[in-house]
Amino acid sequence: MIPAAPDERLPDGFAVRLSPKVRRRDDGALLGGSPLRLLRLSARARELLAGDRLVVRDATTAELAARLLDAGVAAPDLPTRTADDVTVVIPIRDRPYALARLLTALRRDPATAHLPVVVVDDGSTAPVVPSEGVQTVRHPTARGPAAARNAGLRTATTPFVAFLDSDCVPRPGWLERLRPHLADPRLAVVAPRIVALPGGERFWLSRYEAAVSALDMGPDPAPVRPLSAVSYVPSAAVLARRVALGDGFDESMRVAEDVDLVWRLTGAGWRVRYEPAALVGHEHPTRTTDWLRRRAFYGTGAALLAQRHGSAVAPVVLAPESALAWALAIGGGRRGRVAAAGVLALTSVRLARRLARPGEALPWGFATALVMRGQVASGRTLARAVTRHHWPLALAAASVSRRARRGLLAVAAADAALAWWPQRRRVGPVRFAAGRRLEDLAYGAGLWWGAVRARNPRALLPARPPKL
Repeated sequence: MIPAAPDERLPDGFAVRLSPKVRRRDDGALLGGSPLRLLRLSARARELLAGDRLVVRDATTAELAARLLDAGVAAPDLPTRTADDVTVVIPIRDRPYALARLLTALRRDPATAHLPVVVVDDGSTAPVVPSEGVQTVRHPTARGPAAARNAGLRTATTPFVAFLDSDCVPRPGWLERLRPHLADPRLAVVAPRIVALPGGERFWLSRYEAAVSALDMGPDPAPVRPLSAVSYVPSAAVLARRVALGDGFDESMRVAEDVDLVWRLTGAGWRVRYEPAALVGHEHPTRTTDWLRRRAFYGTGAALLAQRHGSAVAPVVLAPESALAWALAIGGGRRGRVAAAGVLALTSVRLARRLARPGEALPWGFATALVMRGQVASGRTLARAVTRHHWPLALAAASVSRRARRGLLAVAAADAALAWWPQRRRVGPVRFAAGRRLEDLAYGAGLWWGAVRARNPRALLPARPPKL
């Protein structure tokens, strides 16, 4: 069970900075976050936030900083600090070389060399050999990564616990960048950015995996919560507040246990953050079969999450107006496209009335821009669903319809091109497109297999956006 988050404000000295992607309007309102929102500020709040950085000095500034954090329009802006109150927990099974490499990296880093380390041997064929300064806990038979992490959690006595998988190697400075976040008394977990480990064996998709690994949450700091840009963080590397985790990971789950923990924490009122300035290297798979098997395995976790968290795992999050407009535009011919334009125009009118302030003209242009921005985003979401989550349905339609076949090919090509463009300096277009299509096929197969095995289609169903 996860305990409720404490009702404590941010401490004095805690600072936040507006995201560079946030747009400040002439009336002082802030546009940004994920999901996108318009955050109206009082005159007093606008005065306190005259610049891009806010330092907590009293209850008022603490409340404003917390609101900015929770809206996703600001991130903590804190100096690095050493960590003397952290235990490193390493779950492992049959990876002696990787464990030795990780322990060497921890000992060589002055910031972590003195920290207590707990290695949980989860039923390795050859038991882990104890080493100096390392406490070893052994499970005679494998009980899974969740049980291994929980065993380390119960062994630790420090206020904070850093979980590191054995195939990780943290870069210097990772812990000093994560630890300051936990000055927020409501923060349960903060996670670093996981990047490809330099060197090692290469395979034909190494550049693709290094560019868009499923473990890499991207370059921007963010709050972590369901149905947002960063909806989870992988447990391969996280720093956690020990008391916040309660009983820890769900040991009945062999996959997606990290997503489940994050969502239970946020549901209990805790904050979870992603801090990409802290970097941890990860040894990615080096064989295509292992890589595809891992992606399919990740996909099976969606059904388990749907049983516990409902629509939070929905593959498509779409407003009814956007869905109607796309349906009319795609399937209604010329008249349908005219009708779709009418739906979007009506949506813009309704939004303009909601955004307008008394005595001011309706912000037609701004409302229309927001509606069109949302429509483009929903189009990309639908395209992603066609090629990833619901490709079996798309393939079935393509097998009986030439129009559907042409549409599927066009969507698959456009999806790959749009995703490749930001990574064009890291990987070639053909290799990227091949990797993206293979990854989507594997994940989608796992998603459907998990839903069939659970006899529950909820992981395949769309959802409406949350109310803000």
